[in-house]
Amino acid sequence: MPLVLESNLPGLELIRRGKVRDVYSIDAERLLIVATDRISAFDVILGSGIPDKGRVLTQISLFWFDFLSGIPNHLISAKVDEYPAFLHQYRDQLDGRSMLVRRARMVDIECVARGYLSGSGWKEYKAQGTICGIPLPANLLESDRLPAPIFTPATKAQSGHDENISFEETAKSIGAPLASRLRDLTIRIYSQAAAYAETRGIILADTKFEFGFVGNELVLGDEVLTPDSSRFWPRVSYKPGGGQPSYDKQFVRDYLESIAWNKQPPGPVLPDAVVEQTANKYKEAYKVLTGKSL
Repeated sequence: MPLVLESNLPGLELIRRGKVRDVYSIDAERLLIVATDRISAFDVILGSGIPDKGRVLTQISLFWFDFLSGIPNHLISAKVDEYPAFLHQYRDQLDGRSMLVRRARMVDIECVARGYLSGSGWKEYKAQGTICGIPLPANLLESDRLPAPIFTPATKAQSGHDENISFEETAKSIGAPLASRLRDLTIRIYSQAAAYAETRGIILADTKFEFGFVGNELVLGDEVLTPDSSRFWPRVSYKPGGGQPSYDKQFVRDYLESIAWNKQPPGPVLPDAVVEQTANKYKEAYKVLTGKSL
């Protein structure tokens, strides 16, 4: 399959080009989301794409939307034949990497669930013994399992890093009833997904969700439980006390750290070996999670 770094759909209004996804307006009720093969690291889009990455992310999200069928979501269809007829001419760009979705008024909070101590949570814990103001037991190691999953919301950043905030700040921002609802839903979905992942030999260390309203209905939106939005660790190699091998862009981060890049745009071009290893890791994540090959 050819590399897709940008979608090109003449006649459609492109309303947002994110780090990975291009979002088009279809009408007052619907959007078209196209997942490209772009890859970012340290919040910068890199000069190389990862073959089939957009397809992998889309197919993993579709798997989870189906698995979490009891949770309302924004998906209408991912089958091009079921899209409006004028989109059929773009089938080669849309097949396997796009979703027709309901427009939603997105809640301006990243809903993060953590079951293990890693990433920015580990940094805060080392400094303060807390994550997002939540006190944790003393003497935990990096990658330790937490006593119970916790909700650690963050503000959405259009550029730069999302910023972790406390539940109290979240409640002040969006109202206590909605904040409580999001917390409970986030932990519920995380726990359900983590239990399934365990049966596939995978630890779901943490993940983030986005929610919005379609009318008065709260729905799950954007991507769901992908290697871009989650930390998936192979259980067989899990050992607390340091970072863990993972099904994501670890090869990319390791390479970028090795070349002393200043983490400012433009993003560097990746060596072919790093691109290939990363593409294989994304496909492996799909296969291990779903039991199917892409």
